[in-house]
Amino acid sequence: MQRRRLLAVAAALVVASGCSSQDDEAPPSASASVSDVSDGARDAVESYVRALNSRSVAGLISVGGVEDEEWSRQEAERILADRGGRGWKIKDVRIQHDMGPDVGSARLLAEDRAGESLRDTFTVTREKGAWHLTVFTGQPAEPGKESAATDEPRS
Repeated sequence: MQRRRLLAVAAALVVASGCSSQDDEAPPSASASVSDVSDGARDAVESYVRALNSRSVAGLISVGGVEDEEWSRQEAERILADRGGRGWKIKDVRIQHDMGPDVGSARLLAEDRAGESLRDTFTVTREKGAWHLTVFTGQPAEPGKESAATDEPRS
């Protein structure tokens, strides 16, 4: 009986270790190595910081992977009004491909000239070989589709 329990525990440990996720080590797509996948996502985060520092609406739109339209320019301007032009220096970037080789998360730690910290977490996605950060939240719904409600429920 004791031996069966030990075997069951050992088998459970083997199965559990095979299911654990690891930073930057998701299986790469057929055309990219693991380091290419991680480097591309990191490059997107670095592009985001450069766009903030240069107050570039076009840079934010590009790294966000959205169309250059009125709504995206307005949202980019709001982001830049809040965080732009502060001389951010990246202190740490952590990329996790916890949702597959083309989707994951990025954690950014940066510091501005005044010593203030910026901590942010983004979803990173790769579309047609280009990595983007989900920084835009106000994208309008496609015609004929309703967007999810974010208002408080009415009683």
